[in-house]
Amino acid sequence: MISMNRTLVCILIINILTINGATAVQLNKSAPEFALPDIEGNALVNLKDYHGKVVYLDFWASWCLPCRASFPLLDQLYQRYREKGLEIVAINLDEDDSSLNRFKQRYPVSFTLVRDKNALTPQKYQVEAMPSSFIIDKKGNIRHIHKGFRKNDIERIEQQLSMLLNE
Repeated sequence: MISMNRTLVCILIINILTINGATAVQLNKSAPEFALPDIEGNALVNLKDYHGKVVYLDFWASWCLPCRASFPLLDQLYQRYREKGLEIVAINLDEDDSSLNRFKQRYPVSFTLVRDKNALTPQKYQVEAMPSSFIIDKKGNIRHIHKGFRKNDIERIEQQLSMLLNE
């Protein structure tokens, strides 16, 4: 509960920063760079390493109910399209390791999971909802933004990814 409250405060701060003149994330503009540790702490994941691939960048937390619904569906998409150049990078915003580890065990995925305990990356992307996702094309430009998640969203997401993979 404390972690969830901290995360909500973080999102509120991000919204205040957005209102107070932070540069807006725009469609068809370059996605902000980041370098974050994977959730095991073994490797540094850089967005620039995925240049030439379509990236589904997802911001999530263990307390987020829609995230629980999205993970299995996103993993199915990843399995279906990774050979065609899809990468999914999911940025976790939990402060609590135990909550993250429980989520990871309950909802295992084969795509890349990274952490941002300081919540600097969602500030760059102006995350306003959980989950929030950004579909980034092969040139590194944001082409689609999704706020929240419902199971029927996966069809539209798949269409968007498929279109970009074929460009």
